[in-house]
Amino acid sequence: MAHPAVLARLVEEYETVSQLRADDRREPLRQRLEDVVYTLCVSTGTRDVEAALASARERMAAAWLVDAGVDGAVAIA
Repeated sequence: MAHPAVLARLVEEYETVSQLRADDRREPLRQRLEDVVYTLCVSTGTRDVEAALASARERMAAAWLVDAGVDGAVAIA
């Protein structure tokens, strides 16, 4: 599982490229979106982008709770 900071960057890039691609169907954007989806899936151990995004967001939230020192938070190694 990738570090939460890496996941945050991937999620942000996915959202940005998805938005750009909705307005522009150029091949480089399509390819970049496919690359980001693939990397998200590999980084989260999932097989589709929705599961990858959910897993990444869950891991980022858990890491934030640990960093914030919230009682009951469990560190993710």
